[in-house]
Amino acid sequence: MSSVLDRFSLAGKVAVVTGASSGLGAGFAVALASAGADVVLAARRADRLDAVADAVRALGRQVVTVTADVTDPDACTEVARVAVEQLGHLDVLVNNAGLGTAVPALRETPDQFRSVVDVNLHGAYWMAQAAARVMPRGSSIVNIASVLALIASYTPQAAYAASKAGLIGLTRDLSQQWAGRKGIRVNAIAPGYFASEMTAEVPADKLEAFINAHSPLGRMGEQHELDAAVVFLASDASSYVTGTTLAVDGGMSGH
Repeated sequence: MSSVLDRFSLAGKVAVVTGASSGLGAGFAVALASAGADVVLAARRADRLDAVADAVRALGRQVVTVTADVTDPDACTEVARVAVEQLGHLDVLVNNAGLGTAVPALRETPDQFRSVVDVNLHGAYWMAQAAARVMPRGSSIVNIASVLALIASYTPQAAYAASKAGLIGLTRDLSQQWAGRKGIRVNAIAPGYFASEMTAEVPADKLEAFINAHSPLGRMGEQHELDAAVVFLASDASSYVTGTTLAVDGGMSGH
């Protein structure tokens, strides 16, 4: 019987990470590699994938980079095909590609709203479909949602909050559809506030005040704290967990 720590190993697994060119996605890719997985890095900004790929190789893992826009179902199919063709199989998908805006609802245009939903919700669905078609039993899909699917933001983020709440609903439904028939677990993580391109656009003093008011831990999260949750849901350590949303938010959603 394997030890508890062995259950967290991803040795022999192949993982796809979307939105892997920077920020949280880059961190997830390195974390999965450090747990033993070979990794496919997918992002629209191909020029930024090289540094992440180098970090994965430095851990002794294989890595493949793919330029892909998840709003295109054909591009998602190509990502899954590349994983199988070049690395042999596809066992883990981290649906991390995301877009955030902060526009007052009465000034938000239809195109602005649609663009966010198209990446955050539609893109996650197309990528999950493409992955599930080739994944073996025992595979795992991890959707990166947001604490703003669970609580109100202090900034006007209707499109972002709606898309991430939709992603949690999608997670719940796919977990039911694919558990028995395909043996694929589908879960979501709802991160609180972490250093990223999105949070970098928010005035630091306002963000700090919001976190202090709503998080019992009173601080932003650190990448390694989110990485651990991703590895847990990607690995056999969570083999009896599906359809759930794990809030990694410093207690914000329960406050």
